[in-house]
Amino acid sequence: MRDWTAEQVAEAAEARLILTPRGEPGGGGPERVVIDSRDAGPGTLFVGLPGAHVDGGAFAAAVLASGAWGVLVAPEHEAGLAASPGVVLVAEDPLAGLQRLARAWRRALGAQVIGVTGSSGKTSTKDLLFAILSPDRRTAASRVNRNTEIGLPLEILAAPARTEVLVLEMGMRGAGQIAELAAIAEPDVAVVVNVGTAHLELLGSVEAIAAAKAELIAALPPHGTAVLPAGEELLEPHLREDVTTVTFGPGGDVRLIDADGEHVEIDLAGTPVSLELPFTQAYMRLNLLAAVAAARAVGVTAQGRIDAVISAGRGERRDLPGGVTLIDHCYNANPVSMRAALEDLAVSAAPGRRLVAVLGDMLELGPRAREFHLEAGREAQQLGVGLLVTVGPLAAAMASRFSREAHSVADAAQAAALVPTLVREGDVILVKGSLSVGLEAVCRALSGAVVA
Repeated sequence: MRDWTAEQVAEAAEARLILTPRGEPGGGGPERVVIDSRDAGPGTLFVGLPGAHVDGGAFAAAVLASGAWGVLVAPEHEAGLAASPGVVLVAEDPLAGLQRLARAWRRALGAQVIGVTGSSGKTSTKDLLFAILSPDRRTAASRVNRNTEIGLPLEILAAPARTEVLVLEMGMRGAGQIAELAAIAEPDVAVVVNVGTAHLELLGSVEAIAAAKAELIAALPPHGTAVLPAGEELLEPHLREDVTTVTFGPGGDVRLIDADGEHVEIDLAGTPVSLELPFTQAYMRLNLLAAVAAARAVGVTAQGRIDAVISAGRGERRDLPGGVTLIDHCYNANPVSMRAALEDLAVSAAPGRRLVAVLGDMLELGPRAREFHLEAGREAQQLGVGLLVTVGPLAAAMASRFSREAHSVADAAQAAALVPTLVREGDVILVKGSLSVGLEAVCRALSGAVVA
């Protein structure tokens, strides 16, 4: 927005413009938009959002004094800013103003927008899309965790001028939230990676979860493209005749023909595609199919080596001293992703290599939470895990369905102290649980451990 005037920024945000002593009509616009006063500085527009403990608007005067381009605040903060240097924008709801500004910038860019959602795998799919598109198109993509009603507009506003494709991850905590995000992003392509049981406690049924994910399909313009998992019956009631539907996975329009290590052969709706990848996990290959399909929808055919950098905590493998392999899946967990991670762990089975699973609580699963945790214990048993460590009160149920060596601890701190003492040379260790369990502490402890 550097080329926008203060008047244009105000109009886009539907905010009232106050030009204070340093604000000049017709001057350039902001270089960045931030919501943290510590990130504000020359060239920034600071949006003062009210929070649970503090109202960001209270920092507006200090931000302007530090040289910020301007601030967007609620009316109650206006009086204290009349003599401040810079541009002051006033809106009844600063968050709504931020969202309107983001939508205006999305339209000004004229970029094709791909929205990505799903119960699991959406971040990895977004990362893969960025890797596929970047060599051919000027592409911007959401950074880690920027998939909410605050994070998504900030990511749109961070997209540089002349961006051609914008890949936006969309998170969901309840009905209507994907629709809210899509109204800001106005996607041309909707990717639903999968429909699982994450957020079952909030929405009550998998049908309701599917309907929430399908809000992204509903937001597409006529002749847009929906990229969906093949055979997903839960999404069938939400299909639209006026958009193109492309399916991926076994039996889909985009499917895996062959895989040999990091080399894969894909049937891309009748076009053969050969790719080299930095991973071998089956669930990542499925995410790849979704990404390949979405890339084709914006005119890019994946080819050659895909140098994707997968976000932390989503299956990264690290070689540790003593021939130990750590599989860091600690970012989040639900029954679908838990089984996929355990299956990936099982692939590592080899003589002399013990499989170790450090599994934490899976949250927001509602009345069936215990059932899902019992099933995870059965899956660990069936897939050949030799040592199970459960973390948290819900995960403790897993041990009752596991007949080999098992330990149950109350929290991540106890797990971080215990697990390094149990590790043996050659172990392959999976660490996975819901984000709030904090299992990254276990990964840090293992990375610093000396293996006996």
